[in-house]
Amino acid sequence: MDPEPGPSSSAGTDPPPPPGPSQPPPQLSRYEAQKRRDWNTFLQYLRNHKPPLTLARCSGAHVIEFLKYLDQFGKTKVHAAGCAFYGQPNPPASCACPLKQAWGSLDALIGRLRAAYEENGGAPDSNPFAARAVRIYLREVRDAQAKARGIPYEKIRKRKRGGDGSGGSASSSGAAAGGSSSSSVVAPAGEVSGGGASS
Repeated sequence: MDPEPGPSSSAGTDPPPPPGPSQPPPQLSRYEAQKRRDWNTFLQYLRNHKPPLTLARCSGAHVIEFLKYLDQFGKTKVHAAGCAFYGQPNPPASCACPLKQAWGSLDALIGRLRAAYEENGGAPDSNPFAARAVRIYLREVRDAQAKARGIPYEKIRKRKRGGDGSGGSASSSGAAAGGSSSSSVVAPAGEVSGGGASS
């Protein structure tokens, strides 16, 4: 007598679950999610700008205006030249100097927006986030914050593998200049309003 097929003989014949809304879309990495938020914030800034701007008409000057606008949401104390604590890394008391965006946060933001611009169809040669004026502005912010906060900015030389340490590529130290390159800069929801030409 032949053995009757048991429940184990049909285990491999179950059809796979149908693809559809039951499977969530793949989750974005932290970087990709932050880049999307930054891009949406910038587009909202352009829409609220007086007069409204289109992305095609956006220049490096508008990007700098956006960075200055973001200072109002900053958390880094930057002492004014006339402040008694100017140039002191650890001031003994508080002062009335403004809070601003840290240079490292702005630098990381520009990197994400530069990538987002090209991912959304922008041409690399017309990328306003890669404009020379933006690079100069970021360098000026870095140097001013380093002086105001008493934290010297130093380039770190990376050693060649197995080499004697001479040469190598220079990289910036975001922490030394008052910011972390992993910091995020996004205006609170509902508070993105366009600025005029005056800063």
